[in-house]
Amino acid sequence: MILPRPVVAVVFDMDGLLFDTEKVYGRAILTAATQLGVEMTTEVFHSFIGTPWAENRRRMLAHYGDAYPAEELRVTWMEHFKLLLDEGLDLKPGALEVLDLLDDLGLPRAIATSSSHGTVDHHLAAHGLAGRFHHVVASGDYDNPKPAPDPFLKAAVLLDVDPRHCLALEDSLNGVRSAAGAGMMTVMVPDLVQPTQEIRGLCAAVAASLLEVPALVRASRSASRVASSGC
Repeated sequence: MILPRPVVAVVFDMDGLLFDTEKVYGRAILTAATQLGVEMTTEVFHSFIGTPWAENRRRMLAHYGDAYPAEELRVTWMEHFKLLLDEGLDLKPGALEVLDLLDDLGLPRAIATSSSHGTVDHHLAAHGLAGRFHHVVASGDYDNPKPAPDPFLKAAVLLDVDPRHCLALEDSLNGVRSAAGAGMMTVMVPDLVQPTQEIRGLCAAVAASLLEVPALVRASRSASRVASSGC
C-alpha cells in the first residue's frame, strides 16, 4: 500500500476509528428497542453507521413503518449509550501510535465527525487526548453532513492544507465517500462494516487497523524525499 502523495496533515474520523464507540452504540440501540418493545436488528443498525440522524430516522420509518417510535427510541438509545460509556470507553488499537508519529514529524491533525462537540470533548478527555488535535470539526460546523465532503473540506481549511495533501482516516462507508469527495487521500480502517467494491475504489488503501497507518505515512514522506533528491 503506497499513498499517492506525501502526507502533510491528517484528518481523523472519531467514532469507530479513534474510539470503539460503534459497538457501544449497537448494544445501546438493541437494549433500547427491547425496553420499548419495538423491532431493531444489528443489520439495520449497521446501515446507520456514518449517517446523520435525519437519514437514519427516514430509514427506520421506511423499514418498520410510519408508526415506528423513532424519536422515542433515539432518546432511550442515548440514555443507554451514556450508561454504557460509564463502564469505560476503549481507544482503538494504533491510535496513540499514529498520534505519536504525527508529533515526531510535526504534522497537524484534526477530527471531522458527525458527533457533537460535547461528545468529542468527553471522549478525548476520557483518554487525555484533548490537546493532541489542532482542530475539531463536529456537528453544526458544516452545512451538509457526511457523505457530503463538507466536514473534511472544513478541516482542510482550518489546517490550512490543500485537501489533496491530507490523509483522511475513516471507518464508515459514508465517511470514505465524504473524505474522497473532498479530494483527500483516504484510508479506510473498517470497524463494523467492511468496504464494498465501490468504497475500495475510493480508497488509497484499506488498513486492518490504525497500527498500519504509521508505515503508510513514513513511506509517503520517504518517497517524496527520494524523488526530490533525484535518486
